[in-house]
Amino acid sequence: MSSQTKNPETAAARETPARRRRRVDRLPYLLLLPALVIIGVLLLWPLGQVVVMSFYRLNNVRQLRGDREWPWVGLGNYADILTDPFFLTVLRNTVLFAAANVLLTMVLGTLVGLLLNRLGRKMATFVASCVMLAWATPALTGTIVWKWIFDDTSGLATWLFNALPDGLSNALFGRSDWTGYGWFNSPLLFFAILTLVVVWHSFPFIAVSVLAGLKSVPSELHEAARVDGASPWRVFWKITFPLLRPVFGILIILSTIWDFKVFTQQFVLAGGTQDRPTFMLAIYSYAEAFSPPPKYGLGAAIAVILTLILLVVTGFYVRMVLRQEDES
Repeated sequence: MSSQTKNPETAAARETPARRRRRVDRLPYLLLLPALVIIGVLLLWPLGQVVVMSFYRLNNVRQLRGDREWPWVGLGNYADILTDPFFLTVLRNTVLFAAANVLLTMVLGTLVGLLLNRLGRKMATFVASCVMLAWATPALTGTIVWKWIFDDTSGLATWLFNALPDGLSNALFGRSDWTGYGWFNSPLLFFAILTLVVVWHSFPFIAVSVLAGLKSVPSELHEAARVDGASPWRVFWKITFPLLRPVFGILIILSTIWDFKVFTQQFVLAGGTQDRPTFMLAIYSYAEAFSPPPKYGLGAAIAVILTLILLVVTGFYVRMVLRQEDES
């Protein structure tokens, strides 16, 4: 038996710094391993299955259960989608809806975050608690409430418009009786209500995140700017926004991903998948996959296209943010 084995202290002393550093560097990866395994099982494996399904023609449940053969179509599903004129309509709806919602959510959330930062501790806690109720409400529950608000007979919106004087209602909207009015029949009005629902549910997260970022900004900078006579608008753009640019970058990416994938709110407000003019990519994928006759492969291909779009948008924005940080 060697002297190194007999004397552990001597062996530890002889260990080189490089070897000790390599051993320590493995520790973070070992700590991340359980989370990576869970993510792989819950996210990457289903995503891989969807990608595989997109290359086959799957039209019944027996194929999914493995009782029947999966006919290979290669890129046929993708060719059918990309050559369908309706896909361009769906893509346009998705992009315009996501852009409008990201803009409105970021603006409203930032304004509320700035307000919370100016309030006292007790009032800020109370307002933040009220605001977070919208974020804590499940999307399905909140959407059902909003659908009741715009119910054509007993909804709050119908009651409020009926409460307007007949002359004013006729002058502004061309009608005085709003009972039975289909709030969700017009695509433009449907998207307006859907935007209201999504922004209401999303802006609290932005507000609280912006508030957390504002707490990290040194108050001396704002005080010096105010002493120099800078307006609140100039203080925000010259001091607050540059310091919180990484926070805004992450929030914009998250909001883009969430708004591109809106499904529950649209499905509930539209009452299913019958309103095709208002389709967006998420509900388009669901409708193609599960509406009779089912086309699971086609629906999977649409889901893959949606994922690729989000990856491209996210990658482009991350690259732009990193470039701005390097230049600064």
